Amino acid sequence: MTIRIATIALCWLTILLAGCSSIRVLDTKADEGFRLSNYSTFDFYEVETGGDALEAYAPQLDFLRQEIARQLEQRGLKQSSSDPELKINLGLVVASKVQTRETRYGSDAPYYIGQRRYTWKSEEVVVNNYKQGTLSLHLVDNATNKLVWQGAAEGVLPENNTPKIQKRISEGVQKLLQQIP
Repeated sequence: MTIRIATIALCWLTILLAGCSSIRVLDTKADEGFRLSNYSTFDFYEVETGGDALEAYAPQLDFLRQEIARQLEQRGLKQSSSDPELKINLGLVVASKVQTRETRYGSDAPYYIGQRRYTWKSEEVVVNNYKQGTLSLHLVDNATNKLVWQGAAEGVLPENNTPKIQKRISEGVQKLLQQIP
């Protein structure tokens, strides 16, 4: 009886932890008949950007490429710059976001109640500012120049903390690449 209860509790804990992940896979789509195992080599397209964005995120972009390469190599592919079978196109968007909450009369009573004509209204209050990163990944068959798989994932980026950002990148890449058939 206690083993059964412990097993049920462990299952619920696993479900809760998986649901609380800060990385979310948005969408994936595979070409009919696409299997990663049909390819043996890969390489990356060059990332193009304007302005200072590339300089600000260059270390994270390098780590992202290394992490994708590492995880694809674990799945049996080899990185090769001379005529790779699969080309990887990366898209990155980092957006500043504002987290708000709505004030409530019951919990956020007004600080000043003056004249009889005083009215209190609900309003949005800024709670937090954060950056959200979105990664889109496209796998292109190099021989046919055809998109064979695409996926996207997003997550909140830690504030200027390289080890935490790299951990988040690793988690996101793992979640996204697990979706590749």
